[in-house]
Amino acid sequence: MTSDTFTDYGFAQPPQPYWMASTDTTDHPALDRDINVDAAVVGGGIVGITLAYLLKREGVKVAVIEADRISQGTTGHTTAKITSQHSLIYDQMIKHLGKERAQQYARANESAIDFISGLIEEKGIECDFSRQSAYVYTQSDKYVKKIQDEVQAAASLGIKASYLEELPLPFKVKAAECFENQAQFHIRKYILALAEEIPGDGSYIFEQSRAIDFHEGNPCTVITKDNHRVTAENMILASHFPAYGGSGYYFARMYPEKSYALGIRISEEFPGGMYITAEDPGRSLRSTPYEGGELVIVAGEHHKTGQGPNTNEHYKNLLDFARENYHVRDVAYRWSTQDYTTLDDVPYVGRLTSKTPNIFVATGFKKWGMTNGTVSAILIKDLIVKGESPWAPVYDPSRFEADPMVKNFTTANIDVAKHLIGDKLKPLSKDADIEPGEARVVKHDGKKVGIYKDKKGKIHAVDIACPHMGCDLAWNAAELSWDCPCHGSRFTYEGDIIEGPALKSLRTSDFRFNP
Repeated sequence: MTSDTFTDYGFAQPPQPYWMASTDTTDHPALDRDINVDAAVVGGGIVGITLAYLLKREGVKVAVIEADRISQGTTGHTTAKITSQHSLIYDQMIKHLGKERAQQYARANESAIDFISGLIEEKGIECDFSRQSAYVYTQSDKYVKKIQDEVQAAASLGIKASYLEELPLPFKVKAAECFENQAQFHIRKYILALAEEIPGDGSYIFEQSRAIDFHEGNPCTVITKDNHRVTAENMILASHFPAYGGSGYYFARMYPEKSYALGIRISEEFPGGMYITAEDPGRSLRSTPYEGGELVIVAGEHHKTGQGPNTNEHYKNLLDFARENYHVRDVAYRWSTQDYTTLDDVPYVGRLTSKTPNIFVATGFKKWGMTNGTVSAILIKDLIVKGESPWAPVYDPSRFEADPMVKNFTTANIDVAKHLIGDKLKPLSKDADIEPGEARVVKHDGKKVGIYKDKKGKIHAVDIACPHMGCDLAWNAAELSWDCPCHGSRFTYEGDIIEGPALKSLRTSDFRFNP
């Protein structure tokens, strides 16, 4: 383990997304009684809030059940790009899923851009929305042909895509793809404006109300940590990962990844546009209005959750990249995010299974949640209200294509098996004193215990077997958390849940150092 904390890397403040720092914290009530509604939405991110807004507009009584505060999870940790350009996806999608499904995906995401734009104009939402071009670029010869093929594939689906060999960036590129008329915004300002219109007339938003159990049937029931029940004709799992017991096979069909972002101020003027690399290590660039000037968001450095090196190194790598190309005045914000990737890179959105027609799911956005989250809300609303959606086939959660999904299925589950079994067989370090700010895994009463010593010298000890499926947790030095390398659950050093699919906190330990 490591003793490095954020101050050791020259960052003045702990991680906090710009979107959350620049908006007020919400204060919706916790669920304190049993209620009945038409639709129960578990999760208050872009899917849950947009869907609840749309359902209420259709006359459906809806309850949003959020474990923490709305728009503070993955949605509040985004780079907030609104684009149908999801790295290099369309050429492979046409080859593996066919042109018809690729067309559905392209149209759905292009429609989401227009939907967000239209809603912002209709409601007069001030959220720094602007139309921008989106670019995928490469500095490697290996990706030139892939970008050329992607431009041709996207254009064949009706997207305004073009091929370029120069960009207004302070370094040369080998090739680039441009999608015109994409967009960006301040996600929290947008989501909070929609959320204001949900409560009332039999609809609700409940915060600090973690769902811990689910009963299928007609109606369905959601049970919270305080044993209050929401009974509804329809249940929607929009909680990032479907923790409902009947969705167990999702654990083998997705894997979690972390990525990182810096909000920096530079001396130069940013040229506009949204940029992302085709190759690894990932680099993403965009700007947003900030204090009379602009904040440049530099993001990337993705890795599987709980499986990267010292997580502070990823922030350092992004800062090194920024300093190599710009005169960095300061780092105003930094944050990380986590999202899930499906076996074929297309989200699972729709009915959870063929046997649960009134339970819906939306997950696996691969960090492209602004459009795919909006698509999910529209698609599920249509399934509930109309019984169908033109986008349903490509997003169908029950799909299982042999190519490339079987290969990815095998790879993802080898990783899980390694952390379920292999890690438990490794020798453990001996009990020894540690420095403030350091974390370590030690053996105590025959069990693995995660210990962290805070800056005041207090020891915090927890059982690091994830309560979800028993994987050994890994220390995240950047966020001071214990992260699950199997399915992405995260916990504070005191054992409290940061995000699921785990439904229970870590057990604390009475560990004490040997005298």
